[in-house]
Amino acid sequence: MRAHFSLFAGLASLALLGSSAAAQTTPTSLAYVLQADARASTPAQAVQSLAASGRDWIVIDAAFDGTTAWTPADIATIRQGKSGRKVIAYLSVGEAEDYRSYWQPQWVRKNKPTSLAPSWLGPVNPDWPGNYRVKYWQAAWQTIILNDADDIMAQGFDGLYLDIVDGFEFFEQNGRKFIDNRVNPETRQSYRRDMVDWVWTIAAHIRVTKPDAIVIPQNGVQLLAHRDFIATITAVGVEDLFTDGKKLKPKNDANYTLGFLALATAAAKPVFVVEYPSNAKLRQTVKQNTHAAGLIWLLTDRDLTTLGESGN
Repeated sequence: MRAHFSLFAGLASLALLGSSAAAQTTPTSLAYVLQADARASTPAQAVQSLAASGRDWIVIDAAFDGTTAWTPADIATIRQGKSGRKVIAYLSVGEAEDYRSYWQPQWVRKNKPTSLAPSWLGPVNPDWPGNYRVKYWQAAWQTIILNDADDIMAQGFDGLYLDIVDGFEFFEQNGRKFIDNRVNPETRQSYRRDMVDWVWTIAAHIRVTKPDAIVIPQNGVQLLAHRDFIATITAVGVEDLFTDGKKLKPKNDANYTLGFLALATAAAKPVFVVEYPSNAKLRQTVKQNTHAAGLIWLLTDRDLTTLGESGN
């Protein structure tokens, strides 16, 4: 783990970097399309569609179809489709994905890690076959992700959209209960603190070559209680705030999340609410609730194949 003096020595400069990145534009809409090949038969067609989408900030996977990486020219064309637009790459930092270039098939057998698996690899996520929990604080895993981040930023992206930032919740679970700020015996600090440090490390790394690089964590809103986390990030993404797809979520659940998101909005960090409502009534409710909270909404499909609709 990185020594704490390194974290706090760079905190002031990172706070400025996070704020300056947010200050470049004030987004009012979002596109979040991870399967561009589902809406276009070629990268060129996808580029033109995204360029013409009208969205302020666009999140896409670093590859068109999982293997064909976007070129710097592709990213530039998408960006030029609207003044002030930012094009941001998706990167899972809290789970391993068995379709990524770093993956080795001998690591698992029948969805379970083998003796050949690295120490950071954990069990499969039962909700997402092919995705595996990771000990995100371990140096070997972080090296893999930082190398991927370098490759992504070299493609010309404006920053990173970090998924599975809520990966700490898996390690906080104790049976059916969760232990807030549970201590990690490997690091002797909380799993939440480990994730804050991990996001900080990613942000510091990509901002060496691109000082205004955008960093957006998705979910894990409890981390907003850490001031240095807010200082590091540019914006926040959160899924399923008001609905679970087919029905409204309990008010207590939504209010719990909104309490943390208020810390982000107080720091002038844009908040993107990504929802997957199944009918028109739920969509309208999401729009109303999100507008009332001063947030930006995106209504889309859970497989993230379409532009959906977005506003504030």
